[in-house]
Amino acid sequence: MDRLMKTFVKIAAIGAVLAMAACSRPAGPGGPMVNDPYAGMNGAAGVNSSALPGSAEYFKSTVGDTVLFPVDQSTLTPDARTILTNQAGWMNQNAGFSAVIQGHADEQGTREYNLALGARRANSVQEYLISQGVAAGRLRTVSYGKERPLAICSTEECYAKNRRAVTVVSPGAGS
Repeated sequence: MDRLMKTFVKIAAIGAVLAMAACSRPAGPGGPMVNDPYAGMNGAAGVNSSALPGSAEYFKSTVGDTVLFPVDQSTLTPDARTILTNQAGWMNQNAGFSAVIQGHADEQGTREYNLALGARRANSVQEYLISQGVAAGRLRTVSYGKERPLAICSTEECYAKNRRAVTVVSPGAGS
């Protein structure tokens, strides 16, 4: 009986290896690849929306959804204006999207101060996008202050990442 069981285990292992080999693609530059029927799907069967210029993922990864601010400031830097000009261009070409602009602050200071600072940052972004032709009805703002940091930290480099405004686009024009 032991011998029969060992033979069965060997046959099962060989079968598993053969089944896995049947699912693989020819080796490419990175070696053999396994076919994943769900790879690259974002809700729609067979559609990789991150590759589509009119998608929220494209906006985030290619246009850029975040601008940074100096300490205690809500004034847009030249880098921020460049990113926001690109955001406005994308939004003007994709009228079916609306946006929520999230204002954030670093962990320093009181909760109340940082909520107000986050609101000023979000408003600065909103005003700039409107000045670039984006309809005001498609934009709304929210301040998270220091409540949603990218990282909890104690270094200037880390704090700088938390001083931001994030434009989150989604399908459906605002009212």
